[in-house]
Amino acid sequence: MAGHRFHVAWFFSLFGLLFLRTHCFYLPGVAPEDFQKGDPLLVKVNKLTSTKTQLPYSYYSLPYCQPEHILDSAENLGEVLRGDRIENSPYVFKMREPQMCNIVCRKILDKKTAKAFKEKIDDEYQVNMILDNLPLVVPIRRPDLENAVVYQHGYHVGLRGLYAGSKEEKHFIHNHLTFAVKYHKDPLSDSARIVGFEVKPFSVKHEYVGEWNEKTRLTTCDPHAKRAVTSSESPQEVEENKEIIFTYDVEFQESDVKWASRWDTYLLMADDQIHWFSIVNSLMIVLFLSGMVAMIMLRTLYRDISKYNQLETQEEAQEETGWKLVHGDVFRTPTNSDLLCVYVGTGVQFFGMILVTMIFALLGFLSPSNRGGLMTAMLLLWVFMGLFAGYSSARLYKLFKGTEWKKITLKTAFMFPATLFVIFFVLNALIWGQKSSGAVPFGTMFALVFLWFGISVPLVFVGSYIGFKKPAIEDPVKTNKIPRQIPEQAWYMNPTFSILIGGILPFGAVFIELFFILTSIWLHQFYYIFGFLFIVFVILIVTCAEITVVLCYFQLCSEDYLWWWRSYLTSGSSALYLFLYAAFYFFTKLEITKPVSGVLYFGYMLIVSYAFFVLTGTIGFYACFWFTRLIYSSVKID
Repeated sequence: MAGHRFHVAWFFSLFGLLFLRTHCFYLPGVAPEDFQKGDPLLVKVNKLTSTKTQLPYSYYSLPYCQPEHILDSAENLGEVLRGDRIENSPYVFKMREPQMCNIVCRKILDKKTAKAFKEKIDDEYQVNMILDNLPLVVPIRRPDLENAVVYQHGYHVGLRGLYAGSKEEKHFIHNHLTFAVKYHKDPLSDSARIVGFEVKPFSVKHEYVGEWNEKTRLTTCDPHAKRAVTSSESPQEVEENKEIIFTYDVEFQESDVKWASRWDTYLLMADDQIHWFSIVNSLMIVLFLSGMVAMIMLRTLYRDISKYNQLETQEEAQEETGWKLVHGDVFRTPTNSDLLCVYVGTGVQFFGMILVTMIFALLGFLSPSNRGGLMTAMLLLWVFMGLFAGYSSARLYKLFKGTEWKKITLKTAFMFPATLFVIFFVLNALIWGQKSSGAVPFGTMFALVFLWFGISVPLVFVGSYIGFKKPAIEDPVKTNKIPRQIPEQAWYMNPTFSILIGGILPFGAVFIELFFILTSIWLHQFYYIFGFLFIVFVILIVTCAEITVVLCYFQLCSEDYLWWWRSYLTSGSSALYLFLYAAFYFFTKLEITKPVSGVLYFGYMLIVSYAFFVLTGTIGFYACFWFTRLIYSSVKID
């Protein structure tokens, strides 16, 4: 869960850099390791994954061959939350020493183990392995892409189909693996570095002569006779009491790819044009909105302010209509002001987290080779950004003449995280009920609670204390004691209609990129085009700010001064479209059939949409806050 995983001043200076080779610009997560000929290469196994169930399982949840002692690799917080379980395996190679038909083990299936394999084959589970921190891939030729090779992460546990005239579909297991280890040799020495790890899986019903023992030679795959498995003529069926022999071959291939570029295969995307289209599409929206804002600011507002400031008689002033007439009410404290303070503070916290995360990602510190790094970074940044959350909510609270700063601090520290934690806990209970390795252990839950209560909450208090000690922000105009009556509004200025319209453009600016993010999360693909994502994020900020300012101006011109909450909800409503798009994606792109998996998808997308609402709402609010203070500080008020 993955996971999932955002100032214009230096945007243009970065623009050229980001698109030279965006997907290559990263710092590797590990130091390179040199191997001499004959050095042992230890293959590690990762989780079993399926795009149909979205429930990861440990490799050894299936009765695969096991080493003498199963050892867990050290995991960071992000890996645990993603459900990664990296363990050792019985597959051990020797560098640049090919092996043929190595027998790993022999298994006799009972009713329970046969059923386990069949279930995983039905759900199209894939086995993930790792060698020298490189994930295992299956190369697949695509005739529709001029025979280009695409890579599937991990190989399928097995397949289901008809065989030998049978009318009933049977289950076949991939029990023979032909590994290809690609290496780049140092021209000055005999050492080499691993730059690729591929596999071709086969289902083979192995045969042998006589009784089974440690020295048994297989007739279907014989290293002495130089006979390797090249096709699955007689596949291995999965049934009770069936014998399965697990074997593998290893071949070593010298490659021109250097170690620093070995991740390019995984990160290279064939659809850069779509991302460029996304950028151009978003920029068109921004240019359209910028034109409207420029028209308002340079023509309408300038003319209005000049006209108002030249009025000589009170009678003339009274004849005027428009946004100046509500100057005595525009900064009146809104209803549920405490809640608004909390949401704005939380939005600042989110904005800080996403901005810093993206900068780290652009610099390459969060490359896929550093497993779980992105999620760990986002969690830690969220915790430390509590300082800014407390500061922002306290400053706004003091503007609203609030006095109980501790109360607003507690709400800021607990309301949003508690909501997320409850949803996450329920979803985790569902995963735990399915005995999936994706379930977060109680120890990790305790660590999350400690980060929240031990670091985030104190930082929110520190931020609130600093913010509340500062002098209150002065309003540019005085507020009348008696509220002005709001005239009847035209249908198109109805709050619900206005808010829903406001969310369309921000969503339209990001929905193409959103497709790729959802694909990387739910179809288990790598997402590493942070250059595109950063520009889309900047466009999102500008779009949210501009659409809110435009609609806020129209609202004030119709003498409706209740802009506080509407400014937040206008851009925040884009989260509704995000959730609806997530539902559309679910029914058109995913093949999830299990109810639990559907609940998990919509549960996690609800969390994402809620976070998006808080982020975009806060951007819109601050844009409108700046805009109203700017225009009302520019006119003469008698």
